[in-house]
Amino acid sequence: MDHSKAMPPGEATPADQAQPASLTRRPALGTVQQDRYIHLVRLAWDLRALGVATLLELPLIEEPFLTAQGTRRPLRVIARRLGQDWICQWGRGRNQWIDALDQGAAQTIRKAVAR
Repeated sequence: MDHSKAMPPGEATPADQAQPASLTRRPALGTVQQDRYIHLVRLAWDLRALGVATLLELPLIEEPFLTAQGTRRPLRVIARRLGQDWICQWGRGRNQWIDALDQGAAQTIRKAVAR
């Protein structure tokens, strides 16, 4: 493929034509690891907007995770598949996970960090 040729003015590249996935449907984004990363990044930005500092870690031998900074202790959040859906999970209890695409996910995790 010759990348030296300039694109004609006004002609869009495939990247220009790409549209962000709607939060109301569950798209197949990529590999499981890429999907996990995308859900964690989305959550990190939402938490940041709520005033919660976060740190996204991509360890070599563990699954990626997000650390939300709490007043008492940091909270570790992972994204994982549950059937066909993705959830954000911060513990093992029944009330310690939420659908990753839930509009209130960041607010719920913010409350968990404040405890």
